[in-house]
Amino acid sequence: MKTINGNILRKAIIFGINELDKNKGEINSLNVFPVPDGDTGTNMTMTAYSAGKEVEKLSTTNISTVAKAASSGSLRGARGNSGVILSQLFRGFAKGVEGKEEIDAKGFSVGFVKAMEAAYKAVMKPKEGTILTIAKALAESATEISKREENIEIMLKEMIVHGHKVLVKTQFMLPELREAKVIDAGGRGLLYVLEGALNANYSHDVALNSLTAAKDPQPTGVLAATGADIKFAYCTEMFIDLATKSKKNFEEIEDEMLKYLDSMGDSVVLVGDENIVKIHIHTNNPGAVLENSLKYGDLSNIKIDNMRLQHEEIVSFATDIQTKPTIASDTDVVAKKIAILAVASGAGFKDIFLKLNADTVIEGGQTMNPSTDCFLQAIDKMQAADILILPNNSNIILAAQQAQKMTKKSVHVLNTKTLPEGIAAMYNYNIDADIFDNLASMEEGVKNTFTGQVTYAVKDSAYKDITIKKGDIICMLNNEIVDTKTNVQEAATALITTMAETKKPEFINIYYGEEADEKGANLLKEHIETNYPSIEVEAYNGGQSHYYYVISAE
Repeated sequence: MKTINGNILRKAIIFGINELDKNKGEINSLNVFPVPDGDTGTNMTMTAYSAGKEVEKLSTTNISTVAKAASSGSLRGARGNSGVILSQLFRGFAKGVEGKEEIDAKGFSVGFVKAMEAAYKAVMKPKEGTILTIAKALAESATEISKREENIEIMLKEMIVHGHKVLVKTQFMLPELREAKVIDAGGRGLLYVLEGALNANYSHDVALNSLTAAKDPQPTGVLAATGADIKFAYCTEMFIDLATKSKKNFEEIEDEMLKYLDSMGDSVVLVGDENIVKIHIHTNNPGAVLENSLKYGDLSNIKIDNMRLQHEEIVSFATDIQTKPTIASDTDVVAKKIAILAVASGAGFKDIFLKLNADTVIEGGQTMNPSTDCFLQAIDKMQAADILILPNNSNIILAAQQAQKMTKKSVHVLNTKTLPEGIAAMYNYNIDADIFDNLASMEEGVKNTFTGQVTYAVKDSAYKDITIKKGDIICMLNNEIVDTKTNVQEAATALITTMAETKKPEFINIYYGEEADEKGANLLKEHIETNYPSIEVEAYNGGQSHYYYVISAE
């Protein structure tokens, strides 16, 4: 095979995704270190699946068109750090083959180089020993092999072999991988995609495997419902494929489209990726918006909802069950200077954020990372001069930042890595201050917060000088394993003692999860009150999964 076109690339992507899906459990297990938060395989599969759903619709032989479709789909479906990086690999490859009908071995290598460059650019502080390292290895080997080999199939096989050699080395590049005695999960996932493409039967058509993945969690809170006094009745959404009609790309017509949409309603969101444009608008004339959009390209995923009827149905249902509907008025929404979007896992944590003036909360956390599109959908509904996102998990920050880049609204991401950091930020929030003063004071709150977690080990491992056995109860402080015990209460008590004596906090808050209870939390509270009377302590029902206790010290 000396050249590949769009039809071949489409099949390669689908075969690759199916192979990734088949092996996502193994990838998740590599990601476990050794706490039960392994989700790299799931995040990569769901991100890739979004790309696959876009290319599956196509029947073109144009490789540039297929690559752009994969890029567009993966950008919106990106979940977790590994998923966001994978979406950037798709995006970079699309840049590398832009304008091409088909590519040869040298064009194939250019695609991988551009993919690698885009992925590295997306990460603020790239770390070697990750999926980025494998992307670089693939790009470098592709460049070298293309100088002497014209057969792309042979070239891909050699690239994969080289990728596996480098993958073995990742175990020694990062201390976390070395101590867990595992290779990098994201890098293994990327190689599975390429292995699926290499072993594909290109003489037959192929379909995506059905996934049993959960849908994006829906936002909750005051902005999850539509106001009663609705100025523009129809929530209208669509995608426009500029390639079908327009000779211009999105950047060339963006201002023109935005000016028209602003004249037709409110809650306008206009995002684009080269030739694919997404529109969201609240309008009283959806037909006119559709007609105007048709000038630019073919429409798909059209959705028009009558918000007045939805409101009436909510009120009617609430009356029938004799309860009060949770509905925001326009003054609740539009008058805001700042709207806050938080990510939280567990009913208790979600309730805490809402009580602390968060406007909407997305369900998410370990093993359940919301996608970029999930953030975009929530942002679409938020009406404020500035929107502030609290990811509250280190594996969700990149998806939030990607959504920030894809919307025209003024969005800021505060890099909160734990739920207690997010809560500390909310305590420092001043409803009367502007966004920049709030960012400064909220960041200060995050800096002064230490997070402890009590969970369990799902595999034998070692961390620094700590030997860990499967089933051990693990004590973590700021994501570092500090101790192990065989009993949950004993572990939590030991962790609290460490936090109290090393961090000298004024406050400690205990959040108990699904697998703990109020009685156990109150025993921990009594321990603090007895042994550290100068520390103020409270216990709350966090409702989080995987972690018996989450403990904050400030």
